[in-house]
Amino acid sequence: MRAHAARLVDDRIRIESRDVPVPEPGPRQLLVRVCAAGLNRGELLALRKQPAGTQAILGIEAAGEVVRAGADAGPFKAGDRVMGRCRAAFADYALLDAHDALVVPERLSWAQAAALPIAAMVVYDMLIAQGRLVEDEWLLVTGISSGVGVTALQLAKALGARVIGTSGSAGKLAALERLGLDVGLRTRAPDFHDAVMAATGGRGANLIVNIAGGSVFAECVRTLAFEGRLATVGYMDGVLEGRLDLAALHARRLTIFGVSSKGCGPERRRRIVQGVAERVLPLVADGRFAPAIDRVFPFDELEAAIARMESDEQLGKIVAGGT
Repeated sequence: MRAHAARLVDDRIRIESRDVPVPEPGPRQLLVRVCAAGLNRGELLALRKQPAGTQAILGIEAAGEVVRAGADAGPFKAGDRVMGRCRAAFADYALLDAHDALVVPERLSWAQAAALPIAAMVVYDMLIAQGRLVEDEWLLVTGISSGVGVTALQLAKALGARVIGTSGSAGKLAALERLGLDVGLRTRAPDFHDAVMAATGGRGANLIVNIAGGSVFAECVRTLAFEGRLATVGYMDGVLEGRLDLAALHARRLTIFGVSSKGCGPERRRRIVQGVAERVLPLVADGRFAPAIDRVFPFDELEAAIARMESDEQLGKIVAGGT
């Protein structure tokens, strides 16, 4: 089968196609013919931290058709349409652990299905499992035009919440208004407190998703409502530290938490996947929530897809493969 390996050459990510054996599924795995795979910024950042010349087959989420199911892979069988987190997704075939696999809702194309797993698990974790967002609460997302940010906006609106988003691009904010963005703030700086207070009647945001990073951390804390929650899901600015106002944390009963799968064991990951199946996929099935696609590239144009992501021009997910 063909697989697409990435290699760091002079600070550029180059893609090389190679022939590799078709993987063999274990007892609790699914062999899936990959129809589309999502591109994620985190794996590009990880590759760039490796020594020059390091090679890796990219792709950590895929959607496709089950070719063969392991003996203990649960209800899945050949021919099922599935999506999920995996490794080496930019290839003709990939292995999905059965506990990471989700059934693709009928209304989704392959590209939409490939755009959903990672973002849906992250957003379920930070909005529902830990964030406890409910109807009529205010959500603030810093750096809302990213794939996770757009998914957070869509899920929050499906839950009946109101959403404020920051971005440096007026055009992206205008486009997100069509997805339900209530208030768009054109800024990348830590200067949004007053505007959020004005929008929320002086109460502040009930839940803040900080994708931007440490440069706006203190402003996020300052902007939280009483018993507000702050989720840290990324640091696009590269700033890994921020000042914490302990008096505000104490007096306003704030909650600060991180969102990452790195330290999650199999059981916690299984609960997150189950939560997506129970709380998110029904919203997809009835049309209240659909993945926002920025652009779909053929597998042979992965270098162009990577360039698109690293240009920061995207709005929604970048996908490789079928439509």
